[in-house]
Amino acid sequence: MARNTLSSRFRRLDIDEYDENKFVEEPDEAAAAEPDPVPEVEALLRQGDMLQAFHTALRNSPLNTKNQAIKERAQGVVLKVLTSFKSSEIEQAVNSLDRNGIDLLMKYVYKGFEKPTENSSAILLQWHEKALAVGGLGSIVRVLTARKTV
Repeated sequence: MARNTLSSRFRRLDIDEYDENKFVEEPDEAAAAEPDPVPEVEALLRQGDMLQAFHTALRNSPLNTKNQAIKERAQGVVLKVLTSFKSSEIEQAVNSLDRNGIDLLMKYVYKGFEKPTENSSAILLQWHEKALAVGGLGSIVRVLTARKTV
């Protein structure tokens, strides 16, 4: 009996591997499998189809990924599209979005305010004004309290 109680081999056993409720974070393979929207958006921008480029950039936003590099790349694409619009076309683009699209647009506008470039703040303020007119204050509250970021 004394020999068995002094044994410490049981401490090498990882009991968590047998727990069925153990959370295991899986690698983000779904984001890697998604096609890259950047060439499509840039082609649409070169063709002058701003509205389609706008919808493509917002539709392919990586909300469910935790990979920061993918999020920053998507942010750069969306901000490039937003700054390519003329002031007179902004209202038409905002009116073409549904409620979730306006919330997503507001997320990108606020993300653009975090890292301003030359003249981007003035353009983003115009986008914010038009999105606020369509989405209302509820859009701002939903964006500021959202758990999923862009």
